[in-house]
Amino acid sequence: MPMDFSTFIVQLNDAIVAENGPNLAYLLRPTSPHGKDLVKEFRNPTRSSMSRYDGCMQPPWDDIAIQYVLVCTHVAKKRYIDAFKEESQLVSLFLRFFTENRGWTLPALFSILRDLRDLAMDADFHAKYNGQNSECMEESARIIAKAFGHCMTDRTSPPDQSRKWGVYYVVGLVLKSYFRVKRISLSKNILRALEANTDIPPLSVFPRSHQVTFRYYIGMLSFLNEEFEKAEVELTLAFYNCHLEAHSNQERILAYLLPLRILKGHLPSAELMKRFPVLDEIFSPFIAAIKLGDLKAYDQALEKWETRLLELNLWLSLEKARELCLRSLFRRMWVATGKGTRIPIAMFHSALTISGIEVSEEEAECLVANMIYRNFIRGYISHEKQMVVLASTNTFPRVADRPSPLAMI
Repeated sequence: MPMDFSTFIVQLNDAIVAENGPNLAYLLRPTSPHGKDLVKEFRNPTRSSMSRYDGCMQPPWDDIAIQYVLVCTHVAKKRYIDAFKEESQLVSLFLRFFTENRGWTLPALFSILRDLRDLAMDADFHAKYNGQNSECMEESARIIAKAFGHCMTDRTSPPDQSRKWGVYYVVGLVLKSYFRVKRISLSKNILRALEANTDIPPLSVFPRSHQVTFRYYIGMLSFLNEEFEKAEVELTLAFYNCHLEAHSNQERILAYLLPLRILKGHLPSAELMKRFPVLDEIFSPFIAAIKLGDLKAYDQALEKWETRLLELNLWLSLEKARELCLRSLFRRMWVATGKGTRIPIAMFHSALTISGIEVSEEEAECLVANMIYRNFIRGYISHEKQMVVLASTNTFPRVADRPSPLAMI
């Protein structure tokens, strides 16, 4: 049965009186079925034409109800920038109510902030498609950051009803927005504020979905700052706590966790890669080349996937993982020559030539020296005799056994 505005107001009031957060969230969602009913009822509403409803509810809810109708109308008519502006106003009005209430309002806050972000994305995409400028996503990040501040500053609610239980969800939305508009440096302010507030419950007691999102972005920030050890820890926790059916989220986490694991010498199983065909297509050529010590194939894969890897900020880490391929090549040569302890530099040079890599003997010697320095090979070079003297045991240590392998990158 269609819902008219009078019924909408009654239901909105009931949800507020009953402190029913999920129902309030449903009523304020532009995609809810009653949104279309209200669009049909008012045809082309404006703020002035809706002013007769001022005072129909206790402030700020009369204005919020009117804003909701305006948002739904703009969404229905695909006027995304206007819809975003009206939703921004709705969020600002809601925050006035939010700061005076307890944690029961969090489901509604989460919902309207998510809608704000989605409308900002639609607005920016629509503007770009039509050759216009739009900074809705940046504006949404600013508004969501304000909401984060309102969650943090709850000092009066009982612990179990605190607005602080919304902190990590809202941080996830803020960080996602910063990444979207490539303003990642702004994340520092949010994270500093989090660290400075000692009253927030530990991350482990928040809903698992909040934990996973937060850990993913901390892992990403650490990855981009080249804090690889920390990035691996956070992304691993995010992956193993991610919901099994959230396939796209698992894929997003693995896109950055796989290179870190490869750099440590842990190559993913074929079974795992089959579950993620998109990642399999990108990473399998590199994994196969590492196993075979095929440097030429590795370089071809780097060239083929260069654009995509640069988009994902992964090119540098996979370029560094080329060392594992070089180690495999030298190890195969060592096995083929009888695992001796004295190998001429010329043999390493020949291995590189057979692999399709044209370098001088001096360059080959430098590559071997680098392998020894970085603990891929145990031994030393006698430059005078042009000979590599290898350790008699554990000549090629397992990559994963090297001390602090990620710190060596």
